[in-house]
Parts: sequence; C-alpha cells; structure tokens
Amino acid sequence: MALHYQIAAKYKPDAHLIGSNTIKVGIELYGSGVPTEERSDFEKQRKSTALPYWVIPDTQGTLKGLLHTFRRFEFCRDVIVLISEKTPKRYIEYLRKRNYDHYIVGKKHVDLRKFLALVTSKYEMKTILTDTGRILSNLLLNQGLVSEISLLVHPVVVGRDAYNIFTDIKRVVDLELLKGERLQEHFYWLTFSVTG
Repeated sequence: MALHYQIAAKYKPDAHLIGSNTIKVGIELYGSGVPTEERSDFEKQRKSTALPYWVIPDTQGTLKGLLHTFRRFEFCRDVIVLISEKTPKRYIEYLRKRNYDHYIVGKKHVDLRKFLALVTSKYEMKTILTDTGRILSNLLLNQGLVSEISLLVHPVVVGRDAYNIFTDIKRVVDLELLKGERLQEHFYWLTFSVTG
C-alpha cells in the first residue's frame, strides 16, 4: 500500500475518485476496525490545500457510519460524496449533520459526466486520479472519461483466482505506453495514454 500511495502522490491529484465498494473492501482488508465517531468528526478539518479530496460515489449509503475514518486519513483533505435522486433520505441527513459536501448528480446512479463538470468548475480540479476497482473503472473507460492508465505490476501469475479488472469493458480501448519503470526490487510501474 505504501508503494501505491507513493505512485498516487506523483500525479499530484486534486482528487481521488474512489468507489464505495472499493473503500469498504479496503477497510476490511487493511483497516484495524472502525474508530468510534467523535464530535470533531462532524466538522471539516483544516488540512493542507495540497492534499487531494476524496470523491466517493455512494448512492446507496454504503459508507454510512464509516466516512469519518477517511476524513481523519492523513492523505485526504476532506470527503465529497456523490449521490442520486434515489439515495435514502437518512443517508443524506447523515451527510448534512456531519458537514460533508454532497451533490445529487443523477437520477438513480451517479452521472459521471455531470460529476466531472461539477468538480472542475466548483473546486477547480484539473487532475482526478481514480483509485478504484472494476465497477467504477469500467464505467469511466466505457464512457471515454479516462486519459491515462497507471498499472503497478507484481511478477506473480495468479491463475483462476485472478481479479480481472477489465471484464466489463464494452469497446476496444487503444493504449500507448508512456513509461515503464522498475520500482524497488521486482515491481513494475507502467503508464499508458488512452488514445482511442
């Protein structure tokens, strides 16, 4: 994970776009439990403006009771939550009480184009890094909203248990290798420009 965040920092992103399922799995795999929410968690914290926002599509309220964990995270400026017209009212009230910026950007699901228009104008974001799993990354690629792909390659053949992140891509996505770099002893960092 440390190497992952080192790579992410090189992009100097204004925001990390992270799927709610990815975050929930991350808590289960790498967290040490969910800390008790404190009064200070209800307010925005003053952090460096150099830190990226974490932008999370969460139309179902999957992360209710968990968001304070990310608000406290040292690499997160604050959390912005994207919801839809169908998001449960209890979740919206939870966000309001805790002063999370949240926006309705879709009827049932998050409209990713509306989200991009919103954050680029309201927050003046230029670089948005997606740190996500199959669902959100495939939606972004299918809609032509990705300009670059960064892969950290581990020299292991997983076989049948492999997690294929690109299974739901519905079109051919042409790539051009921008850079290949060996990191540490045996990891490889590949970056590709999305050309079509």
